[in-house]
Amino acid sequence: MRSTRLALAILLGAVLASACATREPRSSDSLYREVGGAPGVERLVERLLDRVHENPRISGLFANSDRADLQRLIEEQFCAEFGGGCTYTGRSMEESHSGLGINHAEFEVFVEDLILAMEDVGLATPTQNRILRIFAPMRDEVVDR
Repeated sequence: MRSTRLALAILLGAVLASACATREPRSSDSLYREVGGAPGVERLVERLLDRVHENPRISGLFANSDRADLQRLIEEQFCAEFGGGCTYTGRSMEESHSGLGINHAEFEVFVEDLILAMEDVGLATPTQNRILRIFAPMRDEVVDR
C-alpha cells in the first residue's frame, strides 16, 4: 500500500508539473474511444464518485451534493473533454467550486481517487496520463486561494 501511495504521489507530481497552461485540443474522439465511449465514461465516473464518497479525507466536500446530478454533469464534462461530442451544461469549474474552500491537498486527494478509479476500470497508463493532462490545469480553477 505504501508503494502504491508513493507511485501515485510521483505520478501526480509529474503530471501536475508537466501540465500545460492550456488544455489539449479535442479535435479527435480517440481518447473517448480509448475510455470505452459512453459506457466507459459512465463506469469511470461512477467508480470515481464511489471513491470520493468513501474517502474520509474528502467525502465531506460531496456531502450536500445530488449524486445523480453530479454524475450526469461529470459524465458530460468527461465526454466533452475526451472528444466524445457531448456538450457540458454545467457551470465553469471556478463557479462550481467558488466558496467551497478546497485546498491543494484536497484537490490532490481527488486526483488520487481519479487515478485509482481509472485503474479500477482498467484504463492503460498512457490513457490515464492523457486524462490527467486535461484536468491538471483546472487545479487553479478549483482550489480556493
